[in-house]
Amino acid sequence: MDIHEYQAKEILSGFGVAVPPGALAYSPEQAAYRAREIGGERWVVKAQVHTGGRGKAGGVSFCKSDREIERACEKMFGRKLVTHQTGPEGKGIYRIYVEGAVPIEREFYLGFVLDRSSQRVMIVASAEGGVEIEDISAEKPDSIVRSIVEPAVGLQEFQCREIAFRLGVEPKLIQQMVRTMQGCYRAFTELDATMVEINPLVVTGDDHVLALDAKMTFDSNALFRHPQVAELRDKSQEDPREARAADRGLNYVGLEGDIGCIVNGAGLAMATMDTIKLAGGEPANFLDIGGGATPERVAKAFRLVMSDRNVGAVLVNIFAGINRCDWVAKGVVQALQEVQLNVPVIVRLAGNNVDEGQNILAGSGLPIIRANTLTEAAERAVGAWKNDISQRDTKRSVS
Repeated sequence: MDIHEYQAKEILSGFGVAVPPGALAYSPEQAAYRAREIGGERWVVKAQVHTGGRGKAGGVSFCKSDREIERACEKMFGRKLVTHQTGPEGKGIYRIYVEGAVPIEREFYLGFVLDRSSQRVMIVASAEGGVEIEDISAEKPDSIVRSIVEPAVGLQEFQCREIAFRLGVEPKLIQQMVRTMQGCYRAFTELDATMVEINPLVVTGDDHVLALDAKMTFDSNALFRHPQVAELRDKSQEDPREARAADRGLNYVGLEGDIGCIVNGAGLAMATMDTIKLAGGEPANFLDIGGGATPERVAKAFRLVMSDRNVGAVLVNIFAGINRCDWVAKGVVQALQEVQLNVPVIVRLAGNNVDEGQNILAGSGLPIIRANTLTEAAERAVGAWKNDISQRDTKRSVS
């Protein structure tokens, strides 16, 4: 789960990370009022969206007066911010963060991520801050400092000092850098985060180390342990299909294809998507209904998949170990009776109670296309989708 910049800064400041003074606004007038509360002569107005690259896309403005703040906010509120990370659909701007501008002397990059290969928290830092880490890695790979944290002892001061020295931080600022790194690490571990990123981490003209921007991502499976973090979720920044799936306990990722997938098990779901592509089609989603595939759960999955208007066929692929094929078959029949589907449905069942499941499908009287293998199911799904498209085109041309 991602959160907004202002939320990440509030969390990190609670762990000792210094941030510039700022406040949230929901209207241009409120933003101008917030600037007067903050004080100073220059302010930064930032769109609060779950994406990077806001500055290049017009989501960050520097202002010198109330009127400039209101004008900048009027251009942002209600529009879609399109960046290289959001794709053409963009992210809606409904919140603005107003922050006092600070004199910047140096910029650094500081990130904490999970390193899968070492199964440890890795610190990634660079003296080239203010730009995307991917650009830094491509253009100046030697500037990147990496350090693994040993979980048995946690992040030690000497390790922080070593990183700071390698970044070329002045000795008088070392202790502030140590405090910032340790605060980020504590927030990362204590709140079950999967990423903490400060870009840029700046040194100001009066020798303060401040987090000028911040991002945090959390392990969704651990949110039950941190209700204060779960409350920060902003569904307006999520794919509406994925938000609906999460609310219903389904693992769903929306894609851009035409073949809807309902599968049990993440590995089988990925294999199903690969097989669809080999058959000449494009999957519309990743959907793992999990181990307890009751008829009601399968029906929910059908309704979710069909909420995507791009879906031209639905492929159900179940290998029942913990599951039962007869449960899944009942769910398919129930869904087709409740939801008016005008697309082909292909079902492949294997494993526990497969014969009972096949009998339920055959006796339903519904136009369900059955398959015995994954390859056969994918080929029939793609073929049925193409045939359905062809028939629709023919009807349009005749009419």
